[in-house]
Amino acid sequence: MRLLGSLMMLLLLICFLWLSDLNAQSIPESSGSRAEALDSLLQDYAYRALVRPKTGTVYDGNVPTNLTGIKISALRLRSGSLYRKGVKYKEFNIPPGVFETPYVKRLVLVYQNLGNRSSTFYNLSGYSYLTPVLGLLAYDGSNLEAKNLQELDIRVTGNPISIRFSNVSPAPSRETAKCVWFDLKGVPTFSNVISDNVCSTVQQGHFSIVTESIAPSPAPTSPVPTPGFQPPSEIPAPKGEENNKGKSNSKVWIIVGSVVGGVALLGLLALLLLWGQKFQQKKKMQQMERAAEVGEALHMTPIGNTKAPAATVTRTQPVLESEYVP
Repeated sequence: MRLLGSLMMLLLLICFLWLSDLNAQSIPESSGSRAEALDSLLQDYAYRALVRPKTGTVYDGNVPTNLTGIKISALRLRSGSLYRKGVKYKEFNIPPGVFETPYVKRLVLVYQNLGNRSSTFYNLSGYSYLTPVLGLLAYDGSNLEAKNLQELDIRVTGNPISIRFSNVSPAPSRETAKCVWFDLKGVPTFSNVISDNVCSTVQQGHFSIVTESIAPSPAPTSPVPTPGFQPPSEIPAPKGEENNKGKSNSKVWIIVGSVVGGVALLGLLALLLLWGQKFQQKKKMQQMERAAEVGEALHMTPIGNTKAPAATVTRTQPVLESEYVP
């Protein structure tokens, strides 16, 4: 029975681990969660560049090799100085009157330039990017070794923050360029461009200039599918809803089949073990019966309060000596 219990526990553990792995793989990751994961990762690498930093000095950081093409920087400031003077930081011009909530004595502004990875992490269906996606996020600067920090909330009391983009691609003819702002969840909001390459904002997030894409005319023959972009391993790419639905259904059947197969295997093992135990008991009984038939039964004699086997006593009959005299 101990062996049966051990096998049952082992099988249940294997089924639990398998089901947990399938369940984790069947949950698709949304674009919002990917954007948040990217921000957390870039915050970590930007803080690594702040080794004995000087206030007001921009420090460029390095990204992992699987995110090549993205540029990051970190700028540590005093909250009071930012509110009184503002700051010019890369493409961002922050005017006086900007403060953060909750209040911190020192804050770090993390700058992001997603470069050729812009459409990978911020995919806008029906639009084309004229500039890379730029990000500006504020974090608490009291502990420069902290990871997974929550972004501070930026509040603008005076003029808005302006973003002057460089190297803006020309928009197609008859198409109007628009500013797009992505919030911390990756949700886009569109606005008009102030000039050829300037957008404004009153909140932190990610920014770019886009234009509506011109849909190509359908080809007479079926198009050949092109391989998609392979995303970085640290941040998985989102999947299509139809593919997710089909894969989820197949994984549900895999889970059901695994459970049914595991229960059937467990029942088979239990039956085999019970049959083995009964076979051993029956074999022992047959051996005892054969031993009883071959041996000779002994007479039981009471000794005190118990009985013990004893041999049958046969006394020699007395014979007169005269009977042997010739």
